[in-house]
Formats: sequence, structure tokens, C-alpha cells
Amino acid sequence: METDPDLVLSCEGIHRYLGQDENAVHVLKDVSLQLHAQRVYSIMGPSGCGKSTLLYLLGLLDRPDSGTLWISGQEVSGMDDRELSHFRNQEIGFVFQFHFLLKEFTALENVQLPMQRAGRLNRAEMNERGAHLLELVGLGDKMHRGAHHLSGGEQQRVAIARALANGPRLLLADEPTGNLDTVNSNKIFEVLQKIAQETGLALLIVTHNAQIGTASDQVFSMKDGYLVE
Repeated sequence: METDPDLVLSCEGIHRYLGQDENAVHVLKDVSLQLHAQRVYSIMGPSGCGKSTLLYLLGLLDRPDSGTLWISGQEVSGMDDRELSHFRNQEIGFVFQFHFLLKEFTALENVQLPMQRAGRLNRAEMNERGAHLLELVGLGDKMHRGAHHLSGGEQQRVAIARALANGPRLLLADEPTGNLDTVNSNKIFEVLQKIAQETGLALLIVTHNAQIGTASDQVFSMKDGYLVE
């Protein structure tokens, strides 16, 4: 594979079956795509078409039955589970529809959790990075507030900051505005756009929100397991 510093992810000929033998369902069919740094991509399509399956596979939470997957210049298809886990923690961030914050922790403490697992920074460095990320998502003045004292939109912004904790090159978001009203949905997407541009990562969003699709740099449509630009 040719080296392209702006190419964050590339997959070719991805197939995925769910189920066994005669009950197997062909969920992903010959899927190929490329994601570049500082760009926002959306995948849209009806429920059950394979969007989330593809997102989890690209996030190394699942494996394809065939095809190749490259992330940050490394082919990950042949990595064992331990290698995949380490690589995922370093290179990929996730934002889900539900924020999954620990409500008894402050915003800053929630953001620091992935840093603690990675074990690369000392306490002072984690405090500095966590504060920086919360500033980035517009919550610098609320970093010491308990998660349960934040609004739904604010909690989702903390979840975005947490996803950036270890400096990933790829950010995957599964319906990140699905639980929010229109105003907060727009704010969250603006934050995600800003992060892609300022941090240089590639952002891929699975969404039903047509406004997000329209505002993305590139939109993929998915139907019956096929992905079409």
C-alpha cells in the first residue's frame, strides 16, 4: 500500500456474515472506502442496512470475514486480539448515541479515564490534557462539575472530549446526536467538525440526520450491505 500521510483509513473488499451455516446473513458486501485527515464523512441509510456493523468493524470491535483494512498505514486484518486492543486504544476514538459517563465523576475525571488506562501520562499531564480537551469542546468552565449536573448536550461534549483523550487519528461516531434536540444536535456536529479540522483526525459519523449528511465533506449511502458514495 502506498504511503499517504493524509490517508487515515482504507478498506477494500470487506465482507461480513452474521450467524452460522444456512442461517448466516450477508451483512456487508464488498465494502471499500478511504478516509482522509481533516475530513468529515457520513454514512446514511435505513435501519438494518449494515451501518453500525461497518462502524464497529472499522473500529476494530469486530473482524471481517474477508477483505483488508489499513489504519494509520498499518494493515490490521491479521492482528491478534491483544494487538487489536492496543492499536484501537491508541488510534481510534468512539462517540456513541449514549454518552456512558460515570455520573459520580467530574467532567475532567471522565475525560481522564482513557489516559489512565493507557498509562502514558502522569497526573499533572493528564490534568493539563483533560483541561485542554474540555476547552476544545467548550466546557473549560465546567471541568470540575459532576457529570450528573451537566445537560444532555454538555454530557455528550464530555464524551467527545473523552474519545480524544489518547490522541486518535480516527474518530467514529454512531448516531452522536440521536438523543438530542435540534439546537444541541447542531452544536455537537459543529464541535465534531471543529475537532476534525483542528486536530487533523478523520471523522466518520453514522447518522439518520439529513442536516449532518448535507454538512459533511463526503456522504456514503448504505443499502442492503452495499456502500455507495
